[in-house]
Amino acid sequence: MNALFQSTILKSTGAVSFNIVEQIQSLWSGYGSINRVQLQGSHIDTVIIKHVKLPTHTNHPRGWNTDIGHQRKVKSYQVETNWYKLYSNRSKARLANCLATEKHDDEVLIVLEDLDAAGFPFRNQCNSWTDIESCISWLAKFHASYLDLEAKGLWPIGSYWHLDTRPNELEVLDDLALKEAAPLIDAKLNGCQFKSFVHGDAKLANFCFSPEGHVAGVDFQYVGAGCGMKDLAYFIGSCLNESDCEKLESQILNSYFEHFHKSLGSVNESLENEWRSLYRVAWADFHRFIKGWSPGHWKINSYSERVTKEVISQL
Repeated sequence: MNALFQSTILKSTGAVSFNIVEQIQSLWSGYGSINRVQLQGSHIDTVIIKHVKLPTHTNHPRGWNTDIGHQRKVKSYQVETNWYKLYSNRSKARLANCLATEKHDDEVLIVLEDLDAAGFPFRNQCNSWTDIESCISWLAKFHASYLDLEAKGLWPIGSYWHLDTRPNELEVLDDLALKEAAPLIDAKLNGCQFKSFVHGDAKLANFCFSPEGHVAGVDFQYVGAGCGMKDLAYFIGSCLNESDCEKLESQILNSYFEHFHKSLGSVNESLENEWRSLYRVAWADFHRFIKGWSPGHWKINSYSERVTKEVISQL
């Protein structure tokens, strides 16, 4: 780690020294790592550092080693830095406090509160409806926090699967009806009247749980403007099987809007009517991406196929 980043960690935490005690994970395609750091001489015991260092050679797990993909990842770290500097303190939904950000040449450093130490040590906890509803509530609070706010410095259209950023995946898509409808689905979803910020990668793995079942969110590389249903549909698809996705659809939407209005402090019926109608459109939009990106992926199922065909027929 370069001297500037070392100095940033010490200054932001008041520590006299530190050492990396654990690599939590490497970043996608070898773009750096997320580490837990032990501090000495600080009132804080540990922090999390996200250290982005662009590789000389990329190694995408599914073979998508393209310049488009590289530039998307580079921008995603710029967006995440902007997010923490400019917007994170507005969130009503729990997330890690950002202590510092720094950039040097092609490297980025983000110093974050350790959510494990803050009481959110559990991951991938989806044992009951209560766990699911905690994440739904988080999303509703998050979206209510940024309603109608301009996304300066973020993605103009949030989410990592946005059509304009995925031309290669669209090109290889062999579902011709979906391929032809993709621009119409995109236009309908992103042409909505009511917009907020979307997390952009709100999968179950990006939520940290407390023993009491409360959640905090992490990973804001793809945050940007959009309809909140993009996050909701994507999250549900990450943690439920196709039978439950269908069976619980009304309950999911009812729960989301109950929490959304409560967080907003008022009932916005026009927004609810519009966003409810876009839930399945958002589902079809992600289905378009996943069928091109990884045709054998487990998220491709009969429910997603039926929803997508229904959306296409109504365009």
